[in-house]
Amino acid sequence: MRIIDGAGKFTRADGATHWVEQLRVPDLSVGTYSIPAGSVDDQAPHTEDEIYVVTAGRATFEAGGDRVAVGPGSVIYVRAGEVHRFADVSEDLATVVLFAPAEGSLA
Repeated sequence: MRIIDGAGKFTRADGATHWVEQLRVPDLSVGTYSIPAGSVDDQAPHTEDEIYVVTAGRATFEAGGDRVAVGPGSVIYVRAGEVHRFADVSEDLATVVLFAPAEGSLA
């Protein structure tokens, strides 16, 4: 067993998005993605499936031509290769992100 310290806690890095990986095993990686209010999410599609669990903040999530408001408690599944991003970040956003298999392992 392992407690993943800091997962889902907002962190600021020079006013830009911030990603920190907190756990990596071959079939899964877990980390925290933070986006300050008013910032732009410029991520590219990933080669692995992922799940976001919003722990703090408010934004709009865009994927597959759809837009949905998200906030604490929102859980979002994104299939590998799907273009997606957070937009209109109105409050500092923090998400726990789970990749399966581990992020970058299929690249």
